[in-house]
Amino acid sequence: MTSLKQHTIAGDVTLEGVGVHTGRPARVTLRPAPESHGLRFRRLDLEGTPEIPADLEHVAGTDLSTSLQSGEAQVRTVEHVLAAASALGVDNLLVEVDGPEVPILDGSFAPFVRAIRSVGVVEQGARARVISLDGPLSVSDAGASYVVAPAGELRVSATIEFEHPAVGRQFASFPVTAEAFEREIAPARTFGFLKDAESLHARGLALGVTTDNAIILDDNGPIGSELRFADEFVRHKMGDVIGDLALLGARVHGHVVAERPSHAGNILLAREIARAAGQKARPIVDIQKILQYLPHRYPMLLVDRIIEFESGKRIVGIKNVTINEPFFQGHYPGHPIMPGVLIIEAMAQVGGLLLMDSIERPEDQVVYFMSLDNVKWRRPVTPGDQIRFELEVLNLRRHVCRLRGIGTVDGQLVAEAEMMARIMDR
Repeated sequence: MTSLKQHTIAGDVTLEGVGVHTGRPARVTLRPAPESHGLRFRRLDLEGTPEIPADLEHVAGTDLSTSLQSGEAQVRTVEHVLAAASALGVDNLLVEVDGPEVPILDGSFAPFVRAIRSVGVVEQGARARVISLDGPLSVSDAGASYVVAPAGELRVSATIEFEHPAVGRQFASFPVTAEAFEREIAPARTFGFLKDAESLHARGLALGVTTDNAIILDDNGPIGSELRFADEFVRHKMGDVIGDLALLGARVHGHVVAERPSHAGNILLAREIARAAGQKARPIVDIQKILQYLPHRYPMLLVDRIIEFESGKRIVGIKNVTINEPFFQGHYPGHPIMPGVLIIEAMAQVGGLLLMDSIERPEDQVVYFMSLDNVKWRRPVTPGDQIRFELEVLNLRRHVCRLRGIGTVDGQLVAEAEMMARIMDR
């Protein structure tokens, strides 16, 4: 799908099966989502039906699958549905899960592709976020290594190597278009080795594996099933790369060359791409314009620039933290850490800029914050860090607005909060 517009699905579709690791019945429903909603999971079986954003800040585990977590809510094995959504150009999707794990179905990406195809994909008004690299980058992690080169679309080339006669060393390369993914990658199933079953079960993994939902290899070859491709193993690994890169929340334009890819390596690659994209981002609102909209001044002005903006919906702002900040003189002297309340204050100032855009007379009005909810600090912020604040509007009624915000440093979540604000006359 080449359009730069965002897309979602046209209707609801439900799939049922078992969790490959939990072995428990699993049910998932894919639902349309509004513009700039992104990819999100919702745990229907938990009180309050909490949502978990499908992004790098919420990655909780990469042991044989990718897991996401927000608060106490977790969802496992998200990569197959994310790969299908990403490859088919779906930017906004709500995935409702009736349990802790997405069903494995037949072990491939194809059931999710068919489900999305069955309801259709529809274009939305907002522009899709695209990450295009200006130059090559490389990362490596515990045997996995990656190089990404600039390209006009996403392409994945991968090599794997296992000491098994049915696998050996395999290489494949495909463009990640909807048609190529559906034909060449989506049917490829997950795989594992019979000799590892006992140790995996002892760790609470692979409890739901059968020959109906995975390629199981004994010493000679697959048990109880025929391969769909001679190189099905490397094709499945390519699909996992695509699913994990979907956590960037953007369409990636680049040629990914992966050697022995793993979920941990894929996430490291995604974080490096996010870092490179963040360094490249240019301000659309600089400090001079910020001073016109915000009443704050040194030392309480805590926003340096705005790099993304969707009027009334979403904003991304940057705060550069230096050793010259006045609060470092008295806050943890000798071990400088940015005060958590100032991190949230900076987040609120970015949110204030989002609201001021909707005001007819910004010079005569001001944004006051009324409440904070679900505030969490995840990691310390120290001199040299650059905080990326991303806020979205949850609800806007007249002059009262509810926002959700996160702050990240190098792709790692450092703070999150929900806040209520009111626009008032000065």
